Amino acid sequence: MTLRWNGKKFDWVNVTYFGVVHAFALAAPWTFSWAGLGWLLFFYWLSASVGICLTFHRMLTHRGFAVPKPVEYFLTVCGMLASEGGAITWVAMHRMHHQFSDRPQKDLHTPKDGFWWSHIGWVVCDIGWDRREMEQKWAPEMVADPVHNALNRLHVYPNIFLGLALFAAGGWSWVIWGVFLRLVVNLHATWFVNSAAHTWGYRTYDTPEGSTNLWWVGLIAWGEGWHNNHHAFQRSARHGLRWWELDLTWWTIRALSALGIARNIQGLPQNHEQFRLDRRDGAKPLPMPEVVELPAADVA
Repeated sequence: MTLRWNGKKFDWVNVTYFGVVHAFALAAPWTFSWAGLGWLLFFYWLSASVGICLTFHRMLTHRGFAVPKPVEYFLTVCGMLASEGGAITWVAMHRMHHQFSDRPQKDLHTPKDGFWWSHIGWVVCDIGWDRREMEQKWAPEMVADPVHNALNRLHVYPNIFLGLALFAAGGWSWVIWGVFLRLVVNLHATWFVNSAAHTWGYRTYDTPEGSTNLWWVGLIAWGEGWHNNHHAFQRSARHGLRWWELDLTWWTIRALSALGIARNIQGLPQNHEQFRLDRRDGAKPLPMPEVVELPAADVA
């Protein structure tokens, strides 16, 4: 009998890989060191905020800003440290999520197919699609880039090299905290954007899916938890819009802009306040404008 989840077969390579990562992370209490904790925090910021949120999501997927190509490739390697697959695959899957957001059996990770499915089930199961075809359809401009193609194939190696370097310099404490525990924290923070930020929280905009703004996901996921804001204005490089909506990834983008590295930064439309459900003037909110999805052949 074949084990299935939501009708999908388990991908035993992914089950084994993520199981091993979590198993090694359990050794953290017995391998604690202050240096190990420091490496965890540094690489959590580098791989999650800079790598996934800033690079894979806001820059490569939604083209919220641009940087010179050598910088783009370096930042992509930072994203590979998050162990969420190659950038081309990640971008294609995320663009699909926006196209079919919260449509059961179409959205890769909607809680409408089950909370835990949206959190981790879709990761450890064979989704049944040809990934090369998916990448060609949803991230054609990246498929056409030979450097991104090479990086996409080599996405597992940065963590291997990092683990070897940390072991040589500091032993198992640095490896457990700087690689395995950091990966567990990083992965679940990202997955909570898919699960929790489509389940709990408040909605600022009446978007046509169930995205929410959830404060604790906003904190652990470096600003990605202001997810309803993002679904409303997908190209905006800024997700946290109110003073309490802390968006540390946006701060990094602003720093890159001040240094002359980030350019063409996409913001909110000037009349964005008129679409809010809680308009300050008490008027009825304007209908959300139709979102023009990025991909297919028209991402510049």
